[in-house]
Amino acid sequence: MKPSALPQHGQPWEALEARMREMAQGDVQWRQGRTGLYIFNAGEDVERVKKAAYAMFSEENGLGPAAFPSIAQMEREVVGFGLALLNAPEGAAGSMTSGGTDSIVMAVKAARDHARTKRGLDKGLNIVIPSSAHPAFDKAAMMMDLEVRRVPVTDYLADVPAMAQALDDNTLLIVGSAPCFPFGLIDPIEALGRLAQERGLWLHVDACVGGYIAPFVQMSGAELPPFDFSVPGVWSISGDLHKYGYASKGASTVFFRTRELLDFMTFDAGPWPLGRMATPTLAGTRPGGAIAAAWAVTQFLGVEGYRAKQRQVTQAREKIEAGVTKLGFRVLGTPQLGIVSFTHEKADALALYANMHHRGWFTAALLEPKALHLMLSPKHDEVAHEYLADLEAALGEVLGGASEQMTARYAH
Repeated sequence: MKPSALPQHGQPWEALEARMREMAQGDVQWRQGRTGLYIFNAGEDVERVKKAAYAMFSEENGLGPAAFPSIAQMEREVVGFGLALLNAPEGAAGSMTSGGTDSIVMAVKAARDHARTKRGLDKGLNIVIPSSAHPAFDKAAMMMDLEVRRVPVTDYLADVPAMAQALDDNTLLIVGSAPCFPFGLIDPIEALGRLAQERGLWLHVDACVGGYIAPFVQMSGAELPPFDFSVPGVWSISGDLHKYGYASKGASTVFFRTRELLDFMTFDAGPWPLGRMATPTLAGTRPGGAIAAAWAVTQFLGVEGYRAKQRQVTQAREKIEAGVTKLGFRVLGTPQLGIVSFTHEKADALALYANMHHRGWFTAALLEPKALHLMLSPKHDEVAHEYLADLEAALGEVLGGASEQMTARYAH
């Protein structure tokens, strides 16, 4: 990247806006539902609400609750809503963070400090996680000098007996996902909870994807396996508001069974010339706009609004599942939320991915096993038929050998 100087003279907003729109012309057309990744499109009404709320509090700073009690109040209400949604017991607590990785890192930090204080552990600590768990756990381990023991999954779900075999006296944390990102499946959290209780270990549930969709899918009649604080062994849960909570980025939440457990997450740094600096998470400055947008969207949608949006998501998934099955694909596992992955015995997934990208679809592909991957939004209920039509055409080209050059380009 070459160094570039600021313009000598400022430019009018009209000119800047035109340049920005020009730069965005190459971006994926997410408002048309052309992406199954990164964006959670709940419609223009939700988009208007969160943009207006973010702009209204864009200068406020969550670092200063005494200066901005409005932001502090909104955060408390958002956290309280999440705790209720995830069946937290009386005395549970939580905090907002900047995203899923932030929430996961904070949960690992709390678990590590808890192990130091309550169990006298310090050196050679490890965490045991299924191979499908998010790489954020690896990032946390890199920062805290922890060993990560990734255990292969069975039928795409956490293998609890195999995870039990990986535990030792220096294990501080075990993990399950609700759902995992690669397959969109909820791990056997009840069994992991029993294991955690038997061994006196901290169980974290990564519900970054599912925390704000699974409860509403459950309310609409789906029989989901237990995954939240209703499982006694669960000590912490992460859930992203900027995913299926439809809030602006970055807004996530991390919850703890008790206030005491949350206290292990807090940073108390210093002294320095201003004394000590205590913050609930690693961040100092915390964007007031992200907190305000999360509050506004949750209040705007309410329980019934979320139920309606999440029904659109699961309807889109059901349409995709039915359509790809007719085309000869096999869905991995039995997804019940908003993620679906599927593979084809005769067509290479990377070739299909490349072909669909060429057709304007920005999605994902798994490498182990090779499969196509979609994270669906309410908007996809409207455009599922378009995706399936393009996938059918792409499948025909790939099976006919028309995408070999495209596959080679994307493989590098």
